[in-house]
Amino acid sequence: MPTAPANGIEIAYETFGDPDQPTVLLIMGLGAQMVMWEEGVCALLVARGLHVVRYDNRDVGESTWIDTPDLDVSAAIMEAIMGDASKAPYLLSDLAADGIGLLDHLGIEQAHVVGASMGGMIAQAMAIEHPRRVASLTSIMSTTGEPGVGQPSPEVMEILLAERPDDREQAIEFGVAIARAIGSRDHFDEDKARYLSEIQYDRGNNPEGVARQLLAIVASGSRAEGLSRVDLPALVVHGRQDPLVDFSGGQRTAELIAGADFLAIDD
Repeated sequence: MPTAPANGIEIAYETFGDPDQPTVLLIMGLGAQMVMWEEGVCALLVARGLHVVRYDNRDVGESTWIDTPDLDVSAAIMEAIMGDASKAPYLLSDLAADGIGLLDHLGIEQAHVVGASMGGMIAQAMAIEHPRRVASLTSIMSTTGEPGVGQPSPEVMEILLAERPDDREQAIEFGVAIARAIGSRDHFDEDKARYLSEIQYDRGNNPEGVARQLLAIVASGSRAEGLSRVDLPALVVHGRQDPLVDFSGGQRTAELIAGADFLAIDD
């Protein structure tokens, strides 16, 4: 897997299609790797005349894992919830800068940016902080960072805060449990969830990195003011029954971005 120097770290990435075509940059969510943008999805986008770039965020997969041996991440998350974000080693803005650095490395001036969950937050940060690099924004099952919207259900929050195992078999089953908890109840495919969990474990299992990503989300706060200034084509997609990021997060995102289209998924 190729890597690119970006924002002082190395970002693992993969491309599909003709680089002379318009680029779509795919950004995955908390603890998830680029392989969650499955090759079939990438092939569909290529068939529509797009050049596709998918990548691992820092602290997952084959991208750089940040070293914070003296940081109690759980305590830092609680402090960030209480208003002190000073111990976060990076923020969503840094994750956005990683993606922009990857575009720089690839010589891509502008991309259609698509993000899911935390990836949607990163995509929003790109649109706010690097608007000239974003041809359009698609924010999927994400939220604004405001505390009153887009919160996970108590059951999902319990899983997110649970200690993640290092043992391969246990880690894979934990990944399946997460997929079951956050996925569509009527469309859950356990075999597919296990397959993707196996791939991600074998590419790089980094429980502390996932915790640092969660810290970055909490420490970054609200993007409401920035989203209200976004002036580019935007699509917000959200499931009405989403247990991970409540539907209100998508509604609020679409309200804040002037002219944004909002696609609600019923099931």
